[in-house]
Amino acid sequence: MVSWQERIAGGLYGLLVGDALGVSYEFYEAWELPAYEEIEMVPPPGFRKTYPKVDAGTWSDDGAQALCLMDSLLKHGKFSLKAYSDALLAWYEEGFWAVDGVVFDVGIQTANALDAYKRGIAVEACGLMNPDGKGNGALMRVLPLALWHFVQGNTDLEKRSKALVRDAHSQCLITHGHLCNQVCSALYCLVAQALLEGMEIQEAIQEGVFVLRSIYREEPAYEQELEWSVRPDIPWEGKGTGYVVDCLRSALMILEQALDYEDAVKRAVLLGHDTDTTACVTGGLAGIYYGLQGIPRRWIQALKEREKVEYLLKELKKDNLK
Repeated sequence: MVSWQERIAGGLYGLLVGDALGVSYEFYEAWELPAYEEIEMVPPPGFRKTYPKVDAGTWSDDGAQALCLMDSLLKHGKFSLKAYSDALLAWYEEGFWAVDGVVFDVGIQTANALDAYKRGIAVEACGLMNPDGKGNGALMRVLPLALWHFVQGNTDLEKRSKALVRDAHSQCLITHGHLCNQVCSALYCLVAQALLEGMEIQEAIQEGVFVLRSIYREEPAYEQELEWSVRPDIPWEGKGTGYVVDCLRSALMILEQALDYEDAVKRAVLLGHDTDTTACVTGGLAGIYYGLQGIPRRWIQALKEREKVEYLLKELKKDNLK
């Protein structure tokens, strides 16, 4: 039996370890990648890392933005779009929550949105600088919302779910405002919430879809995006690309198939393409399900600046005791 504390820590470490694992293999086609057994933080000899100067065990923009979100939630006791947008700008310009303060990977849509925010454009407009933008840049960072809402302990699950969906939507607005990004982030958070409650994988995915459908009954635009874009009634299949729907579907596909955490994130990397984000999104859910003890010790020990993760987990625990 995995305790809820193990699931919380597993979720945060799971997304960071997955992200860091995938960094070296980003943008490669699946056929160009090493064999399954050779997928490690340090790639096998002869394989050229995507970022040669980035040390093994370094999380990317995915992990840094997720840590910005957790930090913002803990500091303010709620989700604040303004505070979170300020934190993202601090990451972008100063390396806030980035390993060694170095930002080495920024999505084009995110960069354009944060540049607009710096110029004084309204937050809600920044994420629509590219109105049709459906990259996975908001999905990759959203998991801390599910962890934080769970720890708050609202026993009214319906109210908690609605608040979680609302915040999942809102965190998209600064960089990825399209409804498709909001819906994918919301469904991901609801699946995470169900896993935190101790559900099995298939049950958790079904529960997430059921709850989101019930919330969207009075939101026809969101409902249409869920049914027409995400298409939750067809098998979960994905190719590991940066398209937000494909990223979500890839993660859920892998989660249904994987034998354990290690198998899950290796499968994510071996899809190729957006390897760090696919492994990050997959790894967060797998980390919740299998718990912290399910993540290979060698990978946790290889993760840079673990003290930052431990600090946030301690603050999250303190927040629960208030």
